[in-house]
Amino acid sequence: MVDRICVAQIGAPHGVRGEVRLWTFTAEPMAITQYGPLETEDGKRSFEIDTARQAKDHLVARLRGVEDRDAAERLTNIKLFVPRARLPEADDGEFYHTDLIGLRAEDENGNAIGAVIAVHNFGAGDILEIQPPSGGAMMLPFTETAVPEVDIKGGRLVVVLPELQE
Repeated sequence: MVDRICVAQIGAPHGVRGEVRLWTFTAEPMAITQYGPLETEDGKRSFEIDTARQAKDHLVARLRGVEDRDAAERLTNIKLFVPRARLPEADDGEFYHTDLIGLRAEDENGNAIGAVIAVHNFGAGDILEIQPPSGGAMMLPFTETAVPEVDIKGGRLVVVLPELQE
């Protein structure tokens, strides 16, 4: 199990007073303000959110110690993590992306299809990227129809591959 979870990424500055766009990877975007200090991937820097407000598809946040646009600009694209222990347990049928990565993907008959190598969201829902043993990659929507079973403890998930039309 992964000890730290990526919960956000700092985007471009917002305005001239040090605010940043903050892209959250949480079910409720404002929940990120309750997780305490957010750390960089290497754990060498941490940031506290002083204020945050909802924008169209992101938050606008003021991070403690970031006072101007130049300082905010230097933070662009930094991913922010929190220790898993600070996050709530996932409800039934909900999963942290990190728990899905590495799972074996099998068809309904138990035949190996590959392994989950990434979870993406381009705005229309989560998509699993699965790498077959032969190489390459395939993308499947992470829906109950396409992925009817997820067994984290068993290290596998069942996928229903779409039928190809000729």
